[in-house]
Amino acid sequence: MSSKLLQVFTLAIATLLAACSPIKVLNALTPSSTFTKTSSIAYGDDPRQKLDIYRPVTALPDAPVVVFFYGGSWNSGSKDDYGFVGEALASRGIVVVIADYRLYPHVRYPAFLQDGAQAVAWAHQNSAEYGGDPRKLYVMGHSSGAYNAAMLALDPQWLAGVGLSPSVFKGWIGLAGPYDFLPIENRDVRPVFFYPDSPPDSQPINHVSHDAPPSLLIASVDDNLVNPKRNTGGLANKLRAAGVPVEEFYFTKTSHATLVASMSRPLRWLAPVLDRVTAFIKFTPGQ
Repeated sequence: MSSKLLQVFTLAIATLLAACSPIKVLNALTPSSTFTKTSSIAYGDDPRQKLDIYRPVTALPDAPVVVFFYGGSWNSGSKDDYGFVGEALASRGIVVVIADYRLYPHVRYPAFLQDGAQAVAWAHQNSAEYGGDPRKLYVMGHSSGAYNAAMLALDPQWLAGVGLSPSVFKGWIGLAGPYDFLPIENRDVRPVFFYPDSPPDSQPINHVSHDAPPSLLIASVDDNLVNPKRNTGGLANKLRAAGVPVEEFYFTKTSHATLVASMSRPLRWLAPVLDRVTAFIKFTPGQ
């Protein structure tokens, strides 16, 4: 794309995003020809315990399966808003599971991790029916969803509750995740983790071990919500020190929110997040 055309395209997208809901715009510009979608499958009894499956029209052989958790400070969010993530990964031949989970104030820590474990167990048991290979299972998330993914990958107690262990994952992927955030500064997040008595056990960085699955950590250089040096950099360093294969990338054109948005077709020029995720899944280090 020429620089002039890119400027025009950027201005058009920026105008749309300013005038409308950004996520609605991204999803409206997302094609539906690359996948078939099965919506709102229950993985538990609560109304929030539902998931969507994106099955690629053109799947990779023994298609990998990604369970994706969105962000929203554990108090907001919907799987319906992340169709662009489902399409992005499905367009690369990957089966995608996007799960809702219970939120504050209905629940607090660790209920959303228990929900995440149930969603992973469902994917492990049922993804083959949708063309996926449960032996190639990955967990992925953005922001607070990356926290959920990290805890499921690093702290064995959550998957143990559903009869599994983190060894079920071929790898895990975190985008702009909070992995080391005590004491909690964000006032919206404080009650979720019982501030000021937030348990140290709630921090992913405290659960690193040599047995952790290979990790892909991506962040924006300029992230005003989650400190990338402390969280992404700190976790990457601790994982490496434990002998865990880690890939770590930082991008300069994205923010906290647009890091995941750059997976959408209109914004892929911002950063090669989708390319990095796809490469990690196809050629997972240490596997």
